[in-house]
Amino acid sequence: MIQTDILIIGAGPTGLFTVFEAGLLKLRCHLIDALPQPGGQCSEIYPKKPIYDIPAYPEILAGDLTDKLLEQIKQFEPGFTLGERADTIEKQDDGTFIVTTNKGTKHQAPVVAIAGGLGSFEPRKPPIPNIADFEDKGVEYMIREPEMYRDKNVVIAGGGDSALDWSIFLTDVAKSVTLIHRRNEFRGALDSVDKVQELKNEGKLTLITPAEVTGIVGDSKVEGVIIEQKDKEPYTLPCEHFIPLFGLSPKLGPIANWGLEIEKNAIKVNNALDYQTNIEGIYAIGDVNTYPGKLKLILCGFHEATLMCQSAYKRIHPDKKYVMKYTTVGGVDGFDGTRKEAPKAVVKAIQ
Repeated sequence: MIQTDILIIGAGPTGLFTVFEAGLLKLRCHLIDALPQPGGQCSEIYPKKPIYDIPAYPEILAGDLTDKLLEQIKQFEPGFTLGERADTIEKQDDGTFIVTTNKGTKHQAPVVAIAGGLGSFEPRKPPIPNIADFEDKGVEYMIREPEMYRDKNVVIAGGGDSALDWSIFLTDVAKSVTLIHRRNEFRGALDSVDKVQELKNEGKLTLITPAEVTGIVGDSKVEGVIIEQKDKEPYTLPCEHFIPLFGLSPKLGPIANWGLEIEKNAIKVNNALDYQTNIEGIYAIGDVNTYPGKLKLILCGFHEATLMCQSAYKRIHPDKKYVMKYTTVGGVDGFDGTRKEAPKAVVKAIQ
């Protein structure tokens, strides 16, 4: 059983920043996320897209924002349960909650903060009739271990950042890489599009557009894909791996069955006070919540996390009074023994 002060469901920017605000209050955090790495959409969907509305950063790549947040919270030593989805929640007689994942990992905490962004993510699957028969047999919707494609023939389908970035990356790993997109135009970062064109010109990558994969061939594993192009007969392209990267579809998932008040696929909260849900001790912050005037911005998630942590402190320590101190005055003490503080002014006597 993993025990912590605040159990955070969702390791996107809002969930990560919650660790920092909780750490200032000497509260420990553990995060659960269905994705294999922290960062949420910023890491999984658009790591190389610039974000322009983060304070003090005129421009920052989404992946870099994740890295900065992880660096900021390192001294507070958060725990992570990654690649697992929060499935069930049970309230105990002592007021704490036990959250169990789809893989059976149990977590216990007096406060649960749902920071799941738009919910848990499921891959958008192309409408290929027999694709389910080849899942984990050559069909992958996410790339977790690039080395598994070493010296293999790989076909990637998609037109966004993930399809472009992984096509570029795997040219140094796979025996061959073929990128297929139903349009001639791509919706990814311009430098990635230029790089794909460069690799195509050098003969290191095959680009087929406009085209679609409409079938998969093979017995017990992928042996090839069927490609359809305008004004051409369908043909089979041999390969060992087919990776359709059409993004992720957000869903509340099992959280929708936790007895929370839901409105239009979002969790209703009390925004006048602390972003608590209709169940005392369970909060919802970031894009997953809704209230009058709600804006789905990372900045707003940071604000909600800050107020939520103040409320969580009172719930965990009802007999203690917390006096807020600015970090410029009080400094920041990490659980790992590190300390950050502003340089002290030099006191000099006047002669």
